[in-house]
Amino acid sequence: MDLRAKRLADVIIEYSIELKKGETILIEGEEVVIPFMKEVYRRAIEIGAHPTINVSFRDADEYLFKNGSVEQIKHLFAYEKKMYEEVDVILNVKGTTNTRVFSNINPEKMKLQTEGHKEKIETFFRRMGTGEMRYCGTLYPVSANAQEAGMSLSDYEDFVYGAALINEEDVIRKWIKVREEQDRICEILNTKKKLRIIAEDTDISMSIEGRKWVNCHGKVNFPDGEVFTGPVEDSVEGHIKFSFPGIYGGREVEGIRLKFEKGKVIEATAEKGEELLKALIETDEGAKFVGEIAVGTNYGINKFTRNMSFDEKIGGTVHLALGQSLPECLGKNKSAIHWDMLCDMTDGEIYADDELIYKYKNFII
Repeated sequence: MDLRAKRLADVIIEYSIELKKGETILIEGEEVVIPFMKEVYRRAIEIGAHPTINVSFRDADEYLFKNGSVEQIKHLFAYEKKMYEEVDVILNVKGTTNTRVFSNINPEKMKLQTEGHKEKIETFFRRMGTGEMRYCGTLYPVSANAQEAGMSLSDYEDFVYGAALINEEDVIRKWIKVREEQDRICEILNTKKKLRIIAEDTDISMSIEGRKWVNCHGKVNFPDGEVFTGPVEDSVEGHIKFSFPGIYGGREVEGIRLKFEKGKVIEATAEKGEELLKALIETDEGAKFVGEIAVGTNYGINKFTRNMSFDEKIGGTVHLALGQSLPECLGKNKSAIHWDMLCDMTDGEIYADDELIYKYKNFII
């Protein structure tokens, strides 16, 4: 294993999730990331924690979607929900054998599974919001994701580990500096009541009064780099065009445009994948409202790679999520989905209470 991967495991254990003796940790991911999951497992045992591994298989999921009944697709095993109710820490290791495995799956079938797993999803967000459970998602660089990003595996490894600051002499200290700078930004934003975002074919405003800006500095995602909040649910007004494809279940929706009135999506179009866009918006009532608005701050991530857990951190972008609010920002929207979509801010501006606070892809406060 690449020594950088071992170092990544160490940083996640020590900094991101701060795993302690006696705690339970669920390590989940696809079969292609097993080498990294085993490294985390080894470190957890050394600490005195209680790790377990859950491996998923994309081809099995594909077979279920293509051949399973409605009941089978929606089925949630009791142990899955119980695990999410009881475990102290979840580490989700991203990396896949095939990023396009669900390309020909009917969107309605994907929606069925989301609906069936709603209890598990709600348990996850509730326990995360109250601090009962800690979660971190990370990326182990593998060939399929490298191909999706248009890179060789070696170049993609350099890109991923570079964005994670793994090559720095004191990785943790670097992430503490990120935390300190973003704390300053969040403190200012927490005094504001209204946000307006202007970019190409975009002019959208919302109330952020009474909500909390959250500093993402490597605890819930690693690598990280964003600040976010949940807008007041019925306050979003205007229109937005997303510069990059929206990715959901490995499927792409390109050229997404949304129009809002009183917080709710009243128009939704896409140049490609509009059927999936409309199906997801109809998942439930909450899927029509905004659960998150965020600004990406990781300038080491400077390329769209079709992996939203990475791409949403791109320095100089804004992302908006339809669906579930994240409780830590005091958002109240409920939904079985949380779908991030990305807007380039190269020529964009952000105003807070009519004051210009963001220009030239950077905060100016």
